[in-house]
Amino acid sequence: MKLATFMHGSEIYPGIIKGNMIIRLQSFISMRGIDFSHSHCLLPLVQSSDERVLRLLKEECDSISEKSLAEMVASGDAFPLASVKIMAPIVRPPAVFCLGFNYRSHAPELKRPIPEVPIVFMKPSKSVIGQGDEIMLPKVAARVDYEVELTVVIGKGGRYISKEDAFSRIFGYTILNDITARDIQQKDFSLARPWLRSKGFDTFAPVGPCIVTKDEIPNPMGLDLSLKVNGEVKQSSNTKAMIFDVPTVVEYISSFTTLEPGSLIAMGTPEKIGQLHDGDTVDCYIEGIGVLSNKAKQER
Repeated sequence: MKLATFMHGSEIYPGIIKGNMIIRLQSFISMRGIDFSHSHCLLPLVQSSDERVLRLLKEECDSISEKSLAEMVASGDAFPLASVKIMAPIVRPPAVFCLGFNYRSHAPELKRPIPEVPIVFMKPSKSVIGQGDEIMLPKVAARVDYEVELTVVIGKGGRYISKEDAFSRIFGYTILNDITARDIQQKDFSLARPWLRSKGFDTFAPVGPCIVTKDEIPNPMGLDLSLKVNGEVKQSSNTKAMIFDVPTVVEYISSFTTLEPGSLIAMGTPEKIGQLHDGDTVDCYIEGIGVLSNKAKQER
């Protein structure tokens, strides 16, 4: 299933994508046991991570006829995708973990050694934005780069999760564009603190456009991914080129902190990172998930 958070008018809803339509989750019988009132995004569903409920939701969605879908549009339970604003799937994730240099081809271009253990850093929750939102290029940064990354969405979560148990704790996958103030990062390398300041500006974590449930991506380590700027391909690779795979990373992070439901783990970017300029449109593609599109805007 492809699940998304969307805005119609001034209201925000969690939804499921069916073709070129999106349907409010609250309209499904299987969702009646989940309280979305305190969080209008997908987080309550992710927190439940109930396999039976997810299976019933899929069955309900698959059984909707064209006639029933038209009736749902008339009742305000379904909308054409083109008529809504797609937001970050989880508007304020509990945590956003990211990996540095997790592709063998990426570390050399920044003149850094291949890591022996995962390099983990975090982005503030405030850095998260959604599909179509503007990436602000800070006036204090001379160079801001793009980085397409497969991102794990934690479901059941927990502490001390083994590699063997990792997939049972995952809800699904999405895309994150790990925006980086590269000149600030290079300065901070000399201070042994290259991550938070350069990666943590507001809008530096576009996420989306949806979460694809893990049943539709049984092997996250074999997905094509690419990034375009103004229609020109800048990055192109496959997740099989990662140094540390998804189970290894889940085990490693959960060895020092509890992975909460809804936490994100961005799995690193391949080579050929590059600079964004005012007005650029950046499209991140990952096989089986879709395209996350944002426009860069210079801060004045």
